[in-house]
Amino acid sequence: MKILLKFAITVLALLLTAQLLPGIAIDSISAGMWAALILGLVNTFLKPILTIFTFPLTVLTFGLFLFILNGILFLLAANLVAGFSVSGMFAAIIGSVVLSIINSLMSGVIDDD
Repeated sequence: MKILLKFAITVLALLLTAQLLPGIAIDSISAGMWAALILGLVNTFLKPILTIFTFPLTVLTFGLFLFILNGILFLLAANLVAGFSVSGMFAAIIGSVVLSIINSLMSGVIDDD
């Protein structure tokens, strides 16, 4: 049940991010659901591997490369899901940051029971 609630929060956060930022577009709620699912899978399986491989670059940039990595994964999810589009790398980086903030705020409100 908790997984479904977290998934719903991520979908709502992604839809809100698309409404707030002009470079991100989601055509329908089902595209948003697929995008949230793909983002979750990419962040679960691909991000740890890429984080390990890019660790020297992350250390060299004092951790700022992780923003780039999140943007790349956000763009990857947009390329895999029909109906979810991101206009470029800058929009992907800003979108991943805004999505993370909104998701954290919404999860914090829900988890305070």
